Amino acid sequence: MIRLLIDENFNNHILRGVKSRLPQLDFVLAKHVGLAGLPDTVLLRWAAQENRTILTHDIKTLIPDAIQLIVQCEPMAGVILVPQRLNMGLAISDLELLLEYFSQAELRDSIRYLPL
Repeated sequence: MIRLLIDENFNNHILRGVKSRLPQLDFVLAKHVGLAGLPDTVLLRWAAQENRTILTHDIKTLIPDAIQLIVQCEPMAGVILVPQRLNMGLAISDLELLLEYFSQAELRDSIRYLPL
């Protein structure tokens, strides 16, 4: 299963829904590991070191920073982008599928957009 770093502004209702379907979900919250308020590049580098894919709604800053790391051939553990306007039920279902059927290696150096 995919190891996740949950961005600090991620919707807790979606996270709870995914956790209820995947009780074994391995995740840490950015704010609980001292990453709250830090630049996205810090989150991305921390996630790469810890081999954790970032789960986020942040398309404006995190995605361009992730692309920049890929272009520079720096390690990037992967990003899953869930649009804030995506229906919550669809977000939970798609995340469940993605987290169950993809490997950590398949997400490395990639950005996955929901819906699938």
